[in-house]
Amino acid sequence: MSEDFVPDLRRAARIGLPEAVFCLDKSPEQIAAILAAAPERLLLTRLESAKFDALPPEARERVTFDPGSRTAFLGAPVPAAGPVRVAVVTAGTSDLPMAMEAVRTLAFHGQDALRVADVGVAGLWRLLGRMEELRTLPVLIVAAGMDAALPSVLAGLVPGVVIALPTSTGYGVAAGGVTALHAALASCAPGVTVVNIDNGYGAACAALRVLRAIGSQPAN
Repeated sequence: MSEDFVPDLRRAARIGLPEAVFCLDKSPEQIAAILAAAPERLLLTRLESAKFDALPPEARERVTFDPGSRTAFLGAPVPAAGPVRVAVVTAGTSDLPMAMEAVRTLAFHGQDALRVADVGVAGLWRLLGRMEELRTLPVLIVAAGMDAALPSVLAGLVPGVVIALPTSTGYGVAAGGVTALHAALASCAPGVTVVNIDNGYGAACAALRVLRAIGSQPAN
């Protein structure tokens, strides 16, 4: 076993969610070593294309890589079963990488998601056209940068759990997502849940915990 990492093999039994590997600050050599020591299934996040390309061929062949979400699956995801229970909603196209990280995390755990893209408050007619289906779902992950108004708007219109995913999208005083984070935290819509900036993985895990609590998601 490498001195650089210690796999948490009991995490799924402990909390219902298996360990994931955050690859952003890991070297290709460290990622390859983790894959070699991993159990049959593993989710990798923030795996950039250049770092994936730098992995040894045997490591690349073992994973399914998606450059858009910067995620990779070792082993097959849990087969999806039952109706779609989560929507992943984006204010703009620039929020898609963070939203897709959430979508892929959900898929790894056997949960399909309804994707609703580019429905930000600059053109509310786009959102209003999707409200009938959004109101039927128990959990909505809402990715938005700039002023992050979309999570508050949706939380005032739907009965489900709204998980705000502030993103680093925006000019100037958007401050790399800090403004979006503060706006989501200061929302006047009651009960909005907020994860960290660009944390699509964390938003998906929050959704999975909610679904498990209400009996809509099996344990992994």
